[in-house]
Amino acid sequence: MKKIVAETYYIRHCPNPNCDLRFPAPQDSGIGVNCPKCKTITKIAKEITLNHDIHSKNLEQTPSGSLEVVLDNVRSTFNVGAIFRTADGAGIAKIHLCGITPPPTNLKVHKTALGAQDSMPYEVHNNCIQLVKRLKQNGKRIWALEKTDISHNLQGIKIKPEDQDTVLIVGNEIVGIDPEVLTLSELHLHIPMTGIKGSLNVAVAFGIAVYNLLDID
Repeated sequence: MKKIVAETYYIRHCPNPNCDLRFPAPQDSGIGVNCPKCKTITKIAKEITLNHDIHSKNLEQTPSGSLEVVLDNVRSTFNVGAIFRTADGAGIAKIHLCGITPPPTNLKVHKTALGAQDSMPYEVHNNCIQLVKRLKQNGKRIWALEKTDISHNLQGIKIKPEDQDTVLIVGNEIVGIDPEVLTLSELHLHIPMTGIKGSLNVAVAFGIAVYNLLDID
């Protein structure tokens, strides 16, 4: 069951020809009445009504898939919030938050998740290694999203019906996945890169990976 929440925004335009800034601002918030760049009084160019589908908090949410995700010391609250939002859209069954990964009770995670924190089941764990060992003992297949000497290009790799108990691990923004966790992983996957950088933002990489692995239409 969903409820529709309407929210109105104005597209504001600065009439100063030397500025010409155009930007969105919430209706009746007072934000943007004066141009944030040059302080000229702005004009309303367009009104937009946004209709947000929000799951009822009175009903238990049922994930559409079985893939679980482990966040191994993902530090940024904004990355965690973005991952929650993507996980909800992709039908992820559960998110495991390990180490210093901030939970949705953190206001910055809450703000970025945009309500997904209410629909996504999650658990908090101090030690990722102990969690992964327990998941393996319970029959889970552990896959790590990390470029290593033995990693495979994730393109063309799909989670099939026989892989129903798969867990995907993503790691810290700087150091990646804990080396011992990588050792415990059955499969290492990487996203092909053609630019000068060797990695992507963790939330972006997560989105690319799960939508490729699950082959979501």
